Amino acid sequence: MDKVYKITACRFLLSLALVVLMLSGHSYAQQKVIQKVEPPNWWVGMKNTSLQIILYGPSLSEYSVSIDYPGVQFTGAIQVENPNYLFVNVEIHKTAKAGKMPVKLSKGKRSLIYEYPLLEREGFEGRILGLDASDYIYLIMPDRFANGDPSNDIVQGMQQTTIDRNDDYQRHGGDLKGITEKLDYIADLGVTAIWLNPVQENDQPSESYHGYAITDLYNVDRRFGGNEAYLDFIAKARSKGIKNVMDVIHNHVGDRHWIIQDLPFKDFVHQHDEFTRTTYRASTQFDPYASEADHKIFTDGWFDHHMPDLNQSHPMVATWLTQNNIWWIEYAGVDAFRLDTYAYSDKGFLESWGKAIMDEYPQFGMFGETWVHGVPTQAYFHGNTNIHKDFDGSLPGLTDFQLYYAINEAMNGNFGWTDGVMRIYYTLSHDYVYKDPSKNVIFLDNHDLSRVYSVAGEDMNKFKMAIAWLMTTRGIPNLYYGTEILIKNFDDHKGGGNLRKDFPGGWPGDEVNKFAQEGRTDLENEAFNYVRGLGQWRKNKDVVHRGKLMQFIPEDNVYVYFRYNNEDCVMVIMNCKDEETTLDTKRFAERMQSYTKATIIPSGESFSDISAIKIDRKSTLILELNK
Repeated sequence: MDKVYKITACRFLLSLALVVLMLSGHSYAQQKVIQKVEPPNWWVGMKNTSLQIILYGPSLSEYSVSIDYPGVQFTGAIQVENPNYLFVNVEIHKTAKAGKMPVKLSKGKRSLIYEYPLLEREGFEGRILGLDASDYIYLIMPDRFANGDPSNDIVQGMQQTTIDRNDDYQRHGGDLKGITEKLDYIADLGVTAIWLNPVQENDQPSESYHGYAITDLYNVDRRFGGNEAYLDFIAKARSKGIKNVMDVIHNHVGDRHWIIQDLPFKDFVHQHDEFTRTTYRASTQFDPYASEADHKIFTDGWFDHHMPDLNQSHPMVATWLTQNNIWWIEYAGVDAFRLDTYAYSDKGFLESWGKAIMDEYPQFGMFGETWVHGVPTQAYFHGNTNIHKDFDGSLPGLTDFQLYYAINEAMNGNFGWTDGVMRIYYTLSHDYVYKDPSKNVIFLDNHDLSRVYSVAGEDMNKFKMAIAWLMTTRGIPNLYYGTEILIKNFDDHKGGGNLRKDFPGGWPGDEVNKFAQEGRTDLENEAFNYVRGLGQWRKNKDVVHRGKLMQFIPEDNVYVYFRYNNEDCVMVIMNCKDEETTLDTKRFAERMQSYTKATIIPSGESFSDISAIKIDRKSTLILELNK
């Protein structure tokens, strides 16, 4: 009886194991030999027919590769220094159909087949929309906005399994479901696009909350809800007229990334005898007097100890990154990329990468982070300029740090020949270097910068001055989450955690809910209503999206500019003085001569006489001019 029982039990366990193996989609041999495949799938009908598949597993280079699939040409498998890798090259011609492409691996008498998925592309009508000056971006750090699913706060097996909302550098539990549940709130602000700080897996032992040390380029972090939650967020945002901006990093990954843990070849990352940090000096890339050492340390130095610097000048690294970015556009219908640490990557790579993306998706939106000083430095990295340079990365827009510095100076600086609000005037006067400056992204703060309400000295007039400028000057405005409810803090220079506070009300059990009017203070509601009013107004104002800009030299610390087209004219008056002033408008007859009245935005109050306009201290008036 015991023997029969044991045999039956063994058969049951064997049957169960076979069922598990069949459900997994791969045989035991495949699982043992092939542990990683990137990209996990591809599509037929791509404009670029080349594909390089990375296969990873123990001693995988000992296997020979063959592929027999209609419309696909196998062009070779590359063995590298590390015997655990094979780089398989194929050409997927226009005649190829969707299906499972058999990748046959052979070693002596042993062989196995990996069925690689080739998918049908989705239609592009209304799917990938790009970005332009009609957009208004809302930046969210997913871990700090809202916790829609507490069950994924801690994922066993990951390296960081703690939640501590009292520590700015620990995970707090925000996720994609939480953001999705707050889409009505975001849409009510007039927002047309959401930029999320990186959502891919960050399985790092510490500070994994911010997303910038990615350990898996193809999978959304499970603590954010995984890939399905990301697709759900994109679909529901799109249903509310909101685009998706994905944060992309070419410069580095996390040091716990699986490919860093077992490098394919030594120069996959930039190697140094000892830890060498980048200088963060982008000017070395075009300085005619720069030393070669300074030039090299900027691009090849590591951003931080836990962020290995990728060697994009190596063609396999370049292909790995480029294919991943194309995969996300195709897989998720991403509308645009924000490119982190753009200036630090290899210039040759950025040129070929930009061409590959724009060739495949001409309508795609991109803007690069260029945290640099000076318009010429910034413009060097722009892909659409009027200046002669040795580099063209096809980048249609960038983060306009020069205007960020300028608005801060306008709020707080003393008026002088080049100081105070004059900084805005001079910075914009340099727009001749760009062919289309309207695609630059303008901002008042972000996840790395002191909160604008704090920078404004918690002065509501100065805060509104900055918001009014953001919504009316040229470019694509970007608002950092919580700015609308006066979240504050200065950078503590310890890593920026204090700039990334939780949005009150985003967590079950929060004492106050600032997503709702009744949860906000009177001052917070004043700020919220002003931001919301301008956002809703801007959303339908073509004159602000595509109209021309005319600025007048600031006088007596008052700056006046106009946005105008053939039908409409908006006048903006910034009084940067610490006292009320009355502006005589005769000087602005060039733009005002056919108008006699004005409406204040967003309050709707009206002026019946615009020959002289009174304006409060440290404040801005936005006026729609009427005949």
